[in-house]
This record gives sequence, structure tokens and C-alpha cells, in this order.
Amino acid sequence: MESVVKVKKSLRRPIRKLTSCVSGVKERKVRGCGRLGKTPPIHAAYNKEPSVSRWYWADLEKERQLREAGNAQKNAERAAMRAHFRRKYQLSKNPKDTNHLNSARGKVSLPHQLAKLIHPETKSKGDGFNLLSAFQGLSFGTPALTGRKRTKRPTLTPARGETCKTIPQRHFVDRGGTMRSTSIHSMCGSGAPLLGVTPQRALCVSAAGTVLGGKEAAKESTGAKKRGVDGRVRGFEEIPHTGRSGWVNLVKFWREDRFRLLHKHMERSFNTLGPIYREHLGTLSSVNIMLPSDISELFRSEGLHPRRMTLQPWAMHRETRQHSKGVFLKNGEEWRADRLLLNKEVMMSASVKRFLPLLDEVAGDFCGMLQARVEKEGRGGEGRRKLTIDPSPDLFRFALEASCHVLYGERIGLFSSSPSVESQKFIWAVERMLGTTPPLLYLPPRLLHRIGAPLWTQHATAWDHIFSHAEARIQKGHQRLSTSQRRENGSGVQYSGVLGQLMEKGQLSLDLIKANITELMAGGVDTTAVPLQFALFELGRNPEVQEKVRQQVKVSWAQAGGDPQKALQGAPLLKGVVKETLRLYPVGITVQRYPIRDIVLQNYHIPAGTMVQACLYPLGRSAEVFDQPHRFDPGRWGRVEGEGGRGGGGKEATGFRSLAFGFGARQCVGRRIAETEMQLLLMHILLSFRLSVSSSEDISTTYTLILLPETPPRITFMKL
Repeated sequence: MESVVKVKKSLRRPIRKLTSCVSGVKERKVRGCGRLGKTPPIHAAYNKEPSVSRWYWADLEKERQLREAGNAQKNAERAAMRAHFRRKYQLSKNPKDTNHLNSARGKVSLPHQLAKLIHPETKSKGDGFNLLSAFQGLSFGTPALTGRKRTKRPTLTPARGETCKTIPQRHFVDRGGTMRSTSIHSMCGSGAPLLGVTPQRALCVSAAGTVLGGKEAAKESTGAKKRGVDGRVRGFEEIPHTGRSGWVNLVKFWREDRFRLLHKHMERSFNTLGPIYREHLGTLSSVNIMLPSDISELFRSEGLHPRRMTLQPWAMHRETRQHSKGVFLKNGEEWRADRLLLNKEVMMSASVKRFLPLLDEVAGDFCGMLQARVEKEGRGGEGRRKLTIDPSPDLFRFALEASCHVLYGERIGLFSSSPSVESQKFIWAVERMLGTTPPLLYLPPRLLHRIGAPLWTQHATAWDHIFSHAEARIQKGHQRLSTSQRRENGSGVQYSGVLGQLMEKGQLSLDLIKANITELMAGGVDTTAVPLQFALFELGRNPEVQEKVRQQVKVSWAQAGGDPQKALQGAPLLKGVVKETLRLYPVGITVQRYPIRDIVLQNYHIPAGTMVQACLYPLGRSAEVFDQPHRFDPGRWGRVEGEGGRGGGGKEATGFRSLAFGFGARQCVGRRIAETEMQLLLMHILLSFRLSVSSSEDISTTYTLILLPETPPRITFMKL
């Protein structure tokens, strides 16, 4: 026991000195401290000296903040790693990780290896010399450049009684992806805050490595966000635009009739403002782009569930009439589930092989009808008779007949001398629906519905007729399918169309089948018939191209022995004719996406969730993308890029130039039907007729949700 007392006495003096050193309180003797002569508790001395108490509690607070900052740093590092892999494998975000990243206020200090994993483009010291980086932060007022005498810089020293603490050197990844190293000194008791600890003030490491605080830091960080470390990335608000007021722009559109010439307006805007611009019309805002490199970046950020602009007038009609929505109007997981089931019946090669004979039958019958008409109404000698007509009404009937045969598995007899009035009404309803959609895109449809605006009434009436026509066809298809199932003997079941296949499998409800079949019907008439008009016109005014395609088709047809699928495979120029037609005359003039992450296009920052439109009409006619863009050349799609277009070759240059049917998982669901339908009809026409036009002048075009000829071209069909 005596040894313990001796040890305590021997340590009493050193403990008092250590306490005095830490607290800054002068060592003193205090009476009444007990038998062992203990010093009073530290907090008691501080309570007698208010100024000392403030410093003491400030020390404790700083230590607590350091611990919290360290914990937040560790949590943020783990959250950054998890977020990286969630983005990589397109998994849903974790709110807990998001909170950890937000708690670090976006200024996460990442270890070097973790930073390289998350930002592989980040360069380290051993990645080579960069001249631009060497000059960053170099002040032109330094003695090295001006020859002035160097002045001694002031140093930061702690005040009396304050302890200096240093955060170890760490690697910071700024928003531009550049690794930076710094050590930040904070003086305990001086009120200087730590990085990411206090919201009132912040420390910011500038490009020159200077530590800034307060308003200067906020100003510097805002500038860095806009221009990036390399000085090139600019803010969203700096993107060139056609006018800030959406309603003023909308009035100008109506007054100047720009809706009808929206594709020309886009082309003029790109010529004036450059390869990217913003547009605000009424309730709709978008960023418009046209270069393949920018479109590639946009599609890389579309995510697992690509989202495009919802046509609100169409969605409003489904809601007011209590109809189910098809994949065209859906988004998210619900869209993906339905789309995967539809793909099996309309997009896969096995399904194309099933419905291709049906389309070939309709295309052959159309050419037979046209031959009979040329013989009856044409002029010229025997075997050289020719007929000049506007083929658009016949092409609309062909598109509807072919669509019904594939979707419902039955012919509706539109090639007879007296086609049904109901079918003609359906074509009229589709045209009226398409014509009333563009103006309704920029106005609140609910308001127009409540006040009973004539524009909305016309649009809704057209959709009602489309749905009633599809309902009648679906009912007939259902009855026919039930009858065939009762008669089925287990062998050689005939293809029953897309409707029959969906009903047999039963994976979609009847309401969803009806919604998707109706959308395919409405979207499969004009969008096929109109490109065929343009294709016949371009073949007619380019006889050399026409003859080259015809010779390839003849050889392929002879080698295929009457098999239409083999014939198409042996005539790639037919596919080139379709692609070249849609390059010059895209059915839909834009493809929209909402990126799921922030991206940079043309050195402008585009926030996630912004609607970005790839404008196809200016793209297809741009000399920056295509050699001789106004020349009709189907062979350009089969040549190496260096011969047929800009970019100097390579996959990067050849991609994202043909987007008439969209791209990726969200491309047009009826793409295979439309492409096969157009190629088969062109093949039969070229085998039977020589085409010519009376005028080689360009066709004037107009826009009503799809691109149309202002005046349908007249084509001369001469029998071979």
C-alpha cells in the first residue's frame, strides 16, 4: 500500500504540469483538495475562468467534429464504391448510400486506388506529361516570369494557447476527374472549419492549390462546376437557345406556322446556333443535338429502362376512356415486362420467319393489281404500256392490308374494286390523329379536355374510331382462334398472326393485348406508306440507282428459287434503299431520351432527367456526317465509312447515323414488320415495273407528327 502512495506522490507534479500545458491554466495550489493533495477537476478550473472554458469546450467540439468527419469519410468511401457497382450493373440506387454521399457534401476524399477504380480516366503521376496541366495554376506575376523579388508569404501560426492539428495528405478527386493532393491545416480554437464539417463556411482547394474559405470558396467551386478543371465544360444555362419564354415561343410557332415545318426549323436552328441548342415551347423543354458522337453519349446513359417523351394527348385519351396503355406509352419495369413478351412475336428472327410469307403474299397481290390497272388504263404499245398516277392511296391500302394480315392473320380485301368504307374511315382517323397531335404536345391536355376545345375533341374522336376498328378486328380474331382450336388435330397449325400468338400464350391480359395491337395498327399504316412514296420517287428520279438495284434483285430472286427470305438476304441494296430513304425523309424527326446520369455534350453540362432529342432530319442532311448528303445513294450503307461518309473510318464514325426506328431496347416495336414490308414491296415492283418521274425537283415536305410530302409525287409505272 505504501508503494502505491509513493508512486502517486511521485506522479503528482508531472500530472499538474501536463494539465497546465494542455489547458493553458497556470499551475496553482488549491486548499481542501483531500488527503493526497489532488488538483481540482479540470472542468472546475474552467468554470472559474469563462474564457478558458470556451477554449476547452471548443477543443472538445473540434475533436468531435474530427471524429464525425472521419466516420463520414469512411461511410462515403464505402457508399461511393457501392454506387459505382450499382451504376455499372444498372441496379437501383440505395437511399442509405445516397445519404452518406450527401453527408460528405459531394467532396469525398477517396484513396488513390479507389479513385482510379471509380474514375478510370483519372491520370496519376506516372501517366505521362500534360502540357496543359503543367501551366494550370501558374501565376504570371511570379518572380520566375517577371523577375521581381520574391516576397515572403505569411504563414499560418496558432495563437497563444492553441494547438495545431494537421489532416494527413489525402487525394481529392474533383468534378473534372483530376486527382489532387493537399494537406489542410486547421487551428483548434481559431474557428477555422474543417472540410465537410460545418455548413457556414467551407474550404476549397483551387486549381492553383490555394486554400480558400467562405464566399471565395463558393465562388471558386461554382466556376469549377461550370467550366471543369480544363476550362471547357460550361453550364446548362449557357447552352444556346431559341428563346427563354416557352409561351412566347409557342405563340411565334403558331403565328409563323412552324409546327408544319418543324424539321426545317430544327435545321435552321442548328445552322444558326451550332450542333446543340435548347428549346422551350409551352410546357415542353428539350436539348436538341444532331451529331453521332453526342447521340452515342446520350444512348450510353439511357439506363436499363430507357425513357422517351410521353405523348400526353395519347396518354390523356387512354385515361379518360379507361383504356390500358401499350408499351409506347409506358415506362419503367412495367414497360420492360410487356416489351420482352412482345419482342418474341414481332422482333425475333423466328417470328419474322413466320410472318414474312404473309407480307410477301400481300406485296405480290398489290403488284398484280397494279399490273392489271396499267394494262387497263395505261398508254403505249403492247408490252410497253405505262401509267402515271399518284400511288399514295394504293400504298395506304397496301400498308393497312399487310398490317392486318400480320397482326390478325386475315386479309380484309382492300385490293378489290370496292374496298370497305370502314377501312377508309380507319385510314382517315389515323391521319386526323397524327395531324392533331403536334399542337397538343405543347398545351396542357387536361385543360383542353375540361373546356372541350375543338382540337382536343377532334383528336379524341379520331382515337375512338381507331379503337373501335381494332376492337372489331380483335373480336373476329378471338372467335376465329377459338374455332381453330376446336378443330385442331395436332398437326400443321397455321400461323394465326401476332394476335393469335399472344392469346395462345396467355402471358398478357386481354386488355394489354388490345392496347398493344391497337398501337401497332395505328403506327403501322402512315409510317410505312409514306416512306414508300419517297422511295418510289427517289428511284424514279435516279434511274442509274434504280437499274443497279433491279439487277441485284433479279439475280437474288433467281437464286432464291421463289423463297422471299433468301431473295431479301441476297439483295442488300434493297435494305440500303430503305435506309437511304429514311435518312433523307425520316418518319419521326426526333428520337428522345432522358439520361439517368449527368452527361456532357458539346462541352455543356446536361443534368440527369433532361429531355434530349436527337434530331434526325438535320442529321441525315448534314455535310459533317455524310459525303454528298443530298445525293440518293443506297450503296453508302454497305461501304467502308471512309468511302461513304465522314469520320475517317472506324466503328465510332459509322454508328448512330441511321436512327429512323430508334435505338436499343426502346427502338420501334414494329421495326421488323415495317422493314420487311417495305423491302418486299420494292422487290416486287422492281421485278415488274420501270419507274420514272416527270420532274426531278426536290419534294416539299410538311410535318404532322410524321414527315409527309406536301404534294404526293406522281410516279410513272412502265411494265418491263
